[in-house]
Amino acid sequence: MSYSLKALMLLGPTASGKTSIALNLARRYPVEIISIDSALVYRHMDIGTAKPTKTERSEVKHHLIDIIEPQECYSASQFLADAQALVPQIWARGKVPMIVGGTMLYAHTLLNGMSPLPSTDPAIRLRIKELLDQNGLLYLYQKLFEIDPETAQRLSPTDTQRITRAVEVYEMTGKPISSFYSKKKVSPLQLKVFGLMPENRALLHERIQKRFDLMLDSGFLDEVRGLRQMPDMHEDLPSMRCVGYRQAWDYLEGRTDYDEFRLKAIAATRQLAKRQMTWLRTMPKIRLLSMESGNTIKEVEDSLKTLAAAIRK
Repeated sequence: MSYSLKALMLLGPTASGKTSIALNLARRYPVEIISIDSALVYRHMDIGTAKPTKTERSEVKHHLIDIIEPQECYSASQFLADAQALVPQIWARGKVPMIVGGTMLYAHTLLNGMSPLPSTDPAIRLRIKELLDQNGLLYLYQKLFEIDPETAQRLSPTDTQRITRAVEVYEMTGKPISSFYSKKKVSPLQLKVFGLMPENRALLHERIQKRFDLMLDSGFLDEVRGLRQMPDMHEDLPSMRCVGYRQAWDYLEGRTDYDEFRLKAIAATRQLAKRQMTWLRTMPKIRLLSMESGNTIKEVEDSLKTLAAAIRK
């Protein structure tokens, strides 16, 4: 049996402990980690993304971390191509690929394939941005309901990036973005998928708060101050829409006071976790595990052992 396209995927909401579990296992088994996190791709964004430390990354090989600048963009289609290329390369080095993170759109793409969406038209994108600036996000969301109610119902009314992209695709093609989903190109990867879920939501909320306060103590605001000084940086970039960074930008612009900034960032992180858990519950062929259970590592480890045994064959 060929194992070159097999991989173990460990997903979970932010602050659920997935990175700790992955590192624990990778120190005991021949593993290389593929990050499935849309924030970790950015260089210079270490504290607010809870990026693995340099020491941890020296102990265990990580991929798709620090691969672009904060002024650049990285998409689900790029992740799909990168992950599909990395998995057989890792096997060829005699290691097991473990995909770890919490960007559920990327996970969905790996599990369900990618729709062949049209590339961006800069003129149309600019026109939609002008509509957004002049009329607000609610206006675009209502417009999306008129042209593509299926997609509008699926998206959060605060999801600026995906709402504008859906309107953009319609303006370019005259077709709703949902019409492209039936033409998906399925990924050839064979994935064993685990998802961490909290039994006690309050415990996850407490961990989120403590982790954000630790980020503040570690210099998160200084990190954002440094980012703001970089050439061509602005608040509408995808990197600055990452949770915590947007709220920090508003604070540094004087739009909120410190206490409001902190509470908004924690609330936004909790909302992110809620969306991540909603994604997890709907994913096919996923084994949901309690993040509080002592058996969680054992279940993931058993699957890892099976894959690791294939290296010796």
